Amino acid sequence: MQLCAPLSDLFIQAKEYLASVRVCIDNSTCSDCTLVKVDSMNKNGILLEVVQVLSDLDLAISKAYITSDGGWFMDVFHVVDKQGQKVTDEKTIKHIEKALGPDSNLLGGAKGGSSPVGSVGMHSIGDHTAIELKGPDRTGLLSEVFAVLAELGCNVLAAEVWTHRARVACVVYVNDVASGQAVGDACRLSRIEHRLRLVLRGHTGGDGDGDDSPAHANFFSSGGAGSNTHVDRRLHQLMHADVDADDDDDGLDSHAIVSGEAGNVSAAEERPVVTVEHCEEKDYSVVNVKCRDRSKLLFDIVCTLTDMHYVVSHASVSSDGIYGIQELYIRRKDGRTLQKDEAGRVIKCLEAAISRRVSEGFTLELCGRDRVGLLSDVTRVLREHGLTVTRADVTTVGGQAINVFYVRDASGEPVDMKTIEGLRVQVGQTVMLNVKKVPSSPSSSSSAVAANAKTPRQPASGALSRTSFFSFGNLFAKLRA
Repeated sequence: MQLCAPLSDLFIQAKEYLASVRVCIDNSTCSDCTLVKVDSMNKNGILLEVVQVLSDLDLAISKAYITSDGGWFMDVFHVVDKQGQKVTDEKTIKHIEKALGPDSNLLGGAKGGSSPVGSVGMHSIGDHTAIELKGPDRTGLLSEVFAVLAELGCNVLAAEVWTHRARVACVVYVNDVASGQAVGDACRLSRIEHRLRLVLRGHTGGDGDGDDSPAHANFFSSGGAGSNTHVDRRLHQLMHADVDADDDDDGLDSHAIVSGEAGNVSAAEERPVVTVEHCEEKDYSVVNVKCRDRSKLLFDIVCTLTDMHYVVSHASVSSDGIYGIQELYIRRKDGRTLQKDEAGRVIKCLEAAISRRVSEGFTLELCGRDRVGLLSDVTRVLREHGLTVTRADVTTVGGQAINVFYVRDASGEPVDMKTIEGLRVQVGQTVMLNVKKVPSSPSSSSSAVAANAKTPRQPASGALSRTSFFSFGNLFAKLRA
């Protein structure tokens, strides 16, 4: 029995070693980037969680080598910050080590929000109600949504809005204007949902109870089930359902052609190239992606594959000039490779996921004292100037509204500078307004609005991750204070 004791201790040590996660932040190997190395036991969804942490810090991934075949997960990411420099900020480094290290939930399952069908919300960050909306997009829709919320006494704390191929998906976080608490009354929530469904349908009347409507509205209170789901991931899920519902593959081509005819030729030229092949030697399906490189590209691709129930076993990520190149070896969760009909669906969904974050036109950065109805007024002015909001990022920090709108001309023509100047005069009377042309450089195409923002480097523990401009960690840390 005495001989077995050391052997038992050895097994315990081996188990602890295998259950650990090792993170190394290496600033000495490469002169122009930081290497983030992650070694751990493998589990379903671990790659997405790692990439999500790096993306939420606005770190650009220039190269990556990923392998997770068998029971072990070993990844190396070459990253730089928003200024294209090495990651040297101690708070950022400590956040990466904490978020991915042994004390994180990287290998846990109880606290995570990785369910592909989970609801969206925020965990332990104050009283609020999360509202999911999706439906057909049109000029002025966002203005109508915010007007309804203001009329019904809802204060918007934060919001993220995406549009793609004439569809819109958004997640809005609100509380009651009078009490500052979450909207919990069932009758009131029913009235809000009824009004929002009418807005999404473009109706001014009707009962709004038809199940065949493309409009969708869901409500979730803080701390509810599935409340840890990442906001960008949830937006992908909401829009992914629309891709699944559209079986007309020609719609992708016709959309690109129409955009080009409307004077937006670059949209057609930059359409991602996605192929799926079968690797006989290793019995994998190989997904190849080449598109204009940008921030969060790897996150969008891995997020989509994960929610489609595919496992990325190996991958390499690199850049070729302005283009990002990714090669991913995937299988279904049951270990099988993709069937022929699956390959077409993967291509279609990846093209859509990559394109959703691509914006053209102008970004409008607005900062001013928050008040009920501010968003309704601002978006109404945008509509009156013939501008369509293609994406929006709304936050409120310490009584200050910090809003970013990606806008383009509703007709598809280039935005007239006279329109921008008129907008500046009208909106600038109540808030500070900064107008930027969306840059075409790959390093800043999806995060241009964050260039001049003093974005906190470290999201608060347990907060819902946020992308661009201001972090949710900073926002809700102040709301809790």
